[in-house]
Amino acid sequence: MSALSVPTAAPAVRGVLRPHRAALLLWLTALAAAAVHLVWLHSLADEARKGVSGCAVPQQSGLPLCSAVEAITADATYRDGIALVTGALALVMFPAAGWAGAVIGRELENRTALLAWTQGVTPTRWLAAKLTVPAVLLAAGTGAIAVLNIWARDDGDPNLVGDWHFPDVFIATGPAAVAYALAGLALGALAGLLTGRALAGAGVAFAACLVLYNVVDLFRGDLWPTLTRTGAFEPPRSYYQVDWSANETVLRYHPRSHFWPLQYVETGLLLTIAAAATTAAFLLLRRRTG
Repeated sequence: MSALSVPTAAPAVRGVLRPHRAALLLWLTALAAAAVHLVWLHSLADEARKGVSGCAVPQQSGLPLCSAVEAITADATYRDGIALVTGALALVMFPAAGWAGAVIGRELENRTALLAWTQGVTPTRWLAAKLTVPAVLLAAGTGAIAVLNIWARDDGDPNLVGDWHFPDVFIATGPAAVAYALAGLALGALAGLLTGRALAGAGVAFAACLVLYNVVDLFRGDLWPTLTRTGAFEPPRSYYQVDWSANETVLRYHPRSHFWPLQYVETGLLLTIAAAATTAAFLLLRRRTG
């Protein structure tokens, strides 16, 4: 009696990745470059802080001479480097959506998906394979760079790395970075199925992500209860202003301590949208294929 071999997941994974070797190589290269860049920036952090430290003319006890502080250039290099990675992390959803929309749309447009379905692969398994492997790679890569980004930002001095509530900083320094990327992937897959065309799928996915990104940014301050201060007062440092009355006597704001509650709520919202888009994609595919 011959033993039955148990199929492994490795061939299936290779089958999904093989047509997208260029995109995979680009993604891995970008991750490696970002990781090396962040490690280098972390090594500059101490010198960068000296470039934004207090100074005096003439020199006083405990304060360096201002000309010595102004001669330091590490702060500008560090600030620009952190801003580059932070901005890229905050926008990962857009290339993810465009790629997914183009890939799914092209396979429908070229009828390669139909060929796979006639060779024993069900439409549901086909779409699951198209989404699962990229989702794992996207989540792992984005999450790793987000953690490195937090580490490289060191003490989070807003003079160097931007305040916590800046849109790109907020997204790139928490789990929301992964949630945005997964939402982009799911919206891209849905757009590709809706249009059945590569270019149209990428365009619709990009537009949907643009709307989502701006709507969430607009209402971010309402995702968690604010604090209210009235009368004459000095706002706390690094506060996120939600509303300030015309006569500046009533302020609704989020203190820095609201960062994580806002992160968790926004992450949950984005993951819900990703799940809804994924479910809609499977339902649409099932309806079209009977």
